[in-house]
Amino acid sequence: MKSLIPLFLVFALGLVIGTQYFRPHTAESHEVQGKIDNIADTKSTPKESQDQQYRDRVVDETSSYLSDENATIQLFENAAPSVVYITTSTVQRSQFNTNVTEMPQGSGSGFIWDDRGHIVTNFHVIESVIQSKGGRVSVTLSNQLSYPAQIIGVAPNKDLAVLQIDATYDNLKPIPVGRSYNLKVGQNTYAIGNPFGLDQTLTTGIISALGREIKAQNGTPISNVIQTDAAINPGNSGGPLLDSGGRLIGVNTAIYSKSGSSAGIGFSIPVDEVAWVVPDLIRYGIVKRPYLGIEIVSNSQFREMGAMIRNVGKGSPAERAGLQGVQQDQYGRVLYGDIITKINGNPIKTSGDITPLLEKYSPGDVVEVEFIRNNQRQLTKLMLGSSVDKR
Repeated sequence: MKSLIPLFLVFALGLVIGTQYFRPHTAESHEVQGKIDNIADTKSTPKESQDQQYRDRVVDETSSYLSDENATIQLFENAAPSVVYITTSTVQRSQFNTNVTEMPQGSGSGFIWDDRGHIVTNFHVIESVIQSKGGRVSVTLSNQLSYPAQIIGVAPNKDLAVLQIDATYDNLKPIPVGRSYNLKVGQNTYAIGNPFGLDQTLTTGIISALGREIKAQNGTPISNVIQTDAAINPGNSGGPLLDSGGRLIGVNTAIYSKSGSSAGIGFSIPVDEVAWVVPDLIRYGIVKRPYLGIEIVSNSQFREMGAMIRNVGKGSPAERAGLQGVQQDQYGRVLYGDIITKINGNPIKTSGDITPLLEKYSPGDVVEVEFIRNNQRQLTKLMLGSSVDKR
């Protein structure tokens, strides 16, 4: 009997230890049981209920923009229908047979000038077609309708050209035309065009400088050019540069870049020059206007009353009349050019007054010019030249 006592004690000790070890803990058991119940519930939940679990996020579908964003959006939506995409191609004849192949040459931008289908662009955009004498120009509107275009007139010295398409009136939205003589450095600018063939592209920036000079494709200097940091890339050529009111202030024509892409320095032909050239290109196919033969200092650089002469063209009416531009003395000091204050008694308050006034006259007309030189008022008479002779 005594020999069974140790066995009994071992059995009792094992029973106690086993009871403590295998007894479930209340908190843990509830957690495990909860997970098991959730799994069971998920298996039994209909698919609609599962989908509802993923629709708990609230989506705010209201669209709100800052005031300047709204202004930019409105500007683009108003101006974009006036901007066109221009492509050119030339015809090449096979050396081995009579087959003719049309070869794409390039692309650019332009804008609708009037409701008669006239399109303004850069001369260099369509130059290859003129040189080949057998190419084709195609114009695509913002609504993706394409039309063959006729070349109406070109001004290589200004890098401008006018095309015309036969489109219906409701597809033609002329661009609003502004002025450039009163522009200021720091103004907002907006360029719309087709860089790299990507149509209807908007870029923004400011006027970073005024009164720049660049050279046209034929080497002729173009003065009073607008400099902007709005991104201008290949394909933007011929497109409009706009002010914050959506008005045309320039025609994008060139970039300064070692890579060939925008480097923050783009150039635009000022709209006052464009408005002077385009009507003649439409009417005569060439520029045929009365001219003095002078280049004027921009208003941003000369803010006094009148229009200061920067340069006088060789053999021009102004040179024959004795007018002088900006010069330097022997010490390198800059000397004012003649400041024109009146033409035929009409006051000249800014550089922007000269071109509209000359439009009243014809080549060969004699006008009296009043100007200031060395603080002295002087008069001279000159015979207006023809811009045809200027070319």
